[in-house]
Amino acid sequence: MVDCVSANGLDFERCYRAVATRDARFDGQFVTAVRTTGIYCRPSCPAITPKRSNVTFLPTAAAAQQSGFRACRRCLPDAAPGSPLWNTRADLAARAMRLIADGVIERGGVPALADALGYSQRQLTRVLSAELGAGPLALARAHRAHTARLLIQTTRMPMSDIAFAAGFASIRQFNDTVREVFAVSPTTLREESRRLRGDAIPNGNGPSVNGLLTLRLPYREPLDRSWLEWFLSAHAVPGLEQWEDGVYTRALRTPHGYATVRLQVLPGHVRAGLTLHDMRDLAPTVARLRHLLDLDADPVGIDDALDAGNRRGRMPFSPGIRVPGCFDGPELLLRTMIGQQISVSAATTHTSRLVETLGDPIPGPMPYLFPSAETIADRGADVLTGPVRRTASILNVARALASGDLVLHSGRTAADVRRDLLALDGVGPWTADYVTMRLLADPDILLHTDLVVRRGAALFGIDLSDTGRWAPWRSYLSMHMWKRALAERTAPARLGSPPMMNRGMPLAARR
Repeated sequence: MVDCVSANGLDFERCYRAVATRDARFDGQFVTAVRTTGIYCRPSCPAITPKRSNVTFLPTAAAAQQSGFRACRRCLPDAAPGSPLWNTRADLAARAMRLIADGVIERGGVPALADALGYSQRQLTRVLSAELGAGPLALARAHRAHTARLLIQTTRMPMSDIAFAAGFASIRQFNDTVREVFAVSPTTLREESRRLRGDAIPNGNGPSVNGLLTLRLPYREPLDRSWLEWFLSAHAVPGLEQWEDGVYTRALRTPHGYATVRLQVLPGHVRAGLTLHDMRDLAPTVARLRHLLDLDADPVGIDDALDAGNRRGRMPFSPGIRVPGCFDGPELLLRTMIGQQISVSAATTHTSRLVETLGDPIPGPMPYLFPSAETIADRGADVLTGPVRRTASILNVARALASGDLVLHSGRTAADVRRDLLALDGVGPWTADYVTMRLLADPDILLHTDLVVRRGAALFGIDLSDTGRWAPWRSYLSMHMWKRALAERTAPARLGSPPMMNRGMPLAARR
């Protein structure tokens, strides 16, 4: 994997080489702080490479801001793809960063973050400060500054509305933070953006048009577009999701209401159209979109490691494959259980019936939200069909989610999630691994019992019992196996909908 992190922190020589070569693969993994200018940049910044004696490397933008540096307005370091470390690392700092990106501190403060992670506020602050160079409040502040800059430069929203949407407590706090981070006022930041990039923002792009925003979500190339597009299209549930002409449209719950998103994968970025019921949900919605599409992965590092392990394989892997994440843990688990032992198309039919009957109606192109666990627990028996035992298991899981006995969020450890899932009736090892992989973006889960993965391994000439050389990228290996097996059964030019996809072992074998 491409990184500059050693056991003792950032490796100065590796970081400096990345900056000297303007290697964009390192963007998001660290920032370069220049003491003579007081500015911090992304590694690929086109500015003249600073002297060694004038630079220091910091793990996060928050650490740079905490040290008194301001963001470069040329390379926009906060606009880089997120660090892949928050997925590959499973320690407290990484799990905290995932929850901070989801807006937990804006909604409940540091106590909510500490409670979700199971640590005291004091211990949490101490660990984050030591690992990331900034405490939870400073990390959340950096996220608010990023959201504010995004809205300032890409919308015509009034500054007062931007302050509210970005999570600031007051206009004064918003103004002070923008000046401190970017060294100019919010108005100047907007004027500079218009001069440099042109005033191409349509009139009324803001809350006056139902919160409509159009954003560019960058990613590290390469990206296997065909795989992501197949995955989204094959699993789209009518009434909730739609795939049409290369655009994925989806309605989803957000912390303060709901949103409708439209996604199109393009070279170098994903074009995202967001219609938000509440503008405070912008940052967590963007974080969930990046998680869904695995946009913060380091594909070059992953591909190099897998290619090295596949030196005896019969055929090369396709570059840039991603492991799809999810919008919501409870929904992922319930949809996975509904799809057990049946085809993808049958699973979408069953799920669509559930959504249309129990989902909350909303305005917009997608008429329903996925029903809550509480609703499914209360009324799911009237809608769910299929084997009695499977239906009972789904209802029991819905009750556990509704009561809080089962908690699924991105701040938990893989071991804890898998343990809790396996304790549920009707959830076996395959389901537990699949949900853990997608919920936590865990890069190292091999779905070795999956029938399609086994078929793909046979086509690649890979022995799945010899898995040590694939660590820590076994989730990506599973995606390669899936894709290869599916491509073998469908037209050569595209991935179609196979009779069976991610069903894995028979239900009786999963218990």
